[in-house]
Amino acid sequence: MATSGTVKAVWAALAGNVLVAGAKFAAAAVSGSAAMLSEAVHSMVDTVNELLLLYGIARSSRPADREHPLGYARELYFWSFVVALLIFALGAGVSAYQGIHRLLDPQAIERPVVIYVVLAASLLFEGGSWIVGTRAFRQTKRNLGWWEAFRRSKDPPAFIVVFEDSAAVLGIMVAAAGTTATILTGNSRWDGIASLLIAAILAGVALLLGQESKALLLGERADPRLSDAIIRMAARMPGVCNANSIATVHLAPNNVVAYLSIDFFDYMRAPEIEHAVVELEKQIRAAYPEVSALFVKPQSVQVAAERKKQGETTMSPDDVLREDVLTGG
Repeated sequence: MATSGTVKAVWAALAGNVLVAGAKFAAAAVSGSAAMLSEAVHSMVDTVNELLLLYGIARSSRPADREHPLGYARELYFWSFVVALLIFALGAGVSAYQGIHRLLDPQAIERPVVIYVVLAASLLFEGGSWIVGTRAFRQTKRNLGWWEAFRRSKDPPAFIVVFEDSAAVLGIMVAAAGTTATILTGNSRWDGIASLLIAAILAGVALLLGQESKALLLGERADPRLSDAIIRMAARMPGVCNANSIATVHLAPNNVVAYLSIDFFDYMRAPEIEHAVVELEKQIRAAYPEVSALFVKPQSVQVAAERKKQGETTMSPDDVLREDVLTGG
């Protein structure tokens, strides 16, 4: 259910992380650098994360069935949340452990040239992945600022790749700075401090990604402009007295479920209402393919207003299903 650009960005990040992780582990073994080992673990975690994102994308594209009538689209949000947990637990956790261990038990760094060569190669690979990821994310952000686009995005793999690669580039710079400070001062505790800084970067990224993925997993509304457009289309339908309200939920980046409360004129009979609902669905699907399911509840303006006054939603999925006025994919 993710966009093709997002999938491409995930594959690019996966390829880069596989190459970088192996090189970093080799450099950590040769040099004994805690910061390099933290970076190696970071790249390994990122590799696992990309695999999980690809798995989530594949699982989310399965069609609806009897057990899951709205499909499996939210698996993408579930696995995105798992990725955030892994960044925090493994990436930040292991890096913090390595940093504390090096502060308590300082060890000299050997063959620093190997570290610099690997970090330079890592920066090249991670930088290329970052460019691919930012291009894919830029296609979805429209005219919004980067932060606002991140907060409004419904496509976790797109912004996860950007955040992971950004953290990776920052981590490489920190590891290089820690190695340089250790060599210049002869104090290997700088290596441990660098590892702790890498842990802090990863923890911050994990918390941001976890917060956004959790919100999407719980259910976020679609773009208000989509809701307004659907309301206007419903209000123009023959036989519709008033389009009372709409509730939308994102199941995936390009998968929206919409719930409509509509007041039909009293002269409308059940077959005419049914025909109007079917026609409305066709128009909405044609204009907005991302609306995968449409639920319509006939409801007078007075009842809708009273329920809203009482603090109730004017419509819920349970209400719609009970009314048995349903169209959807």
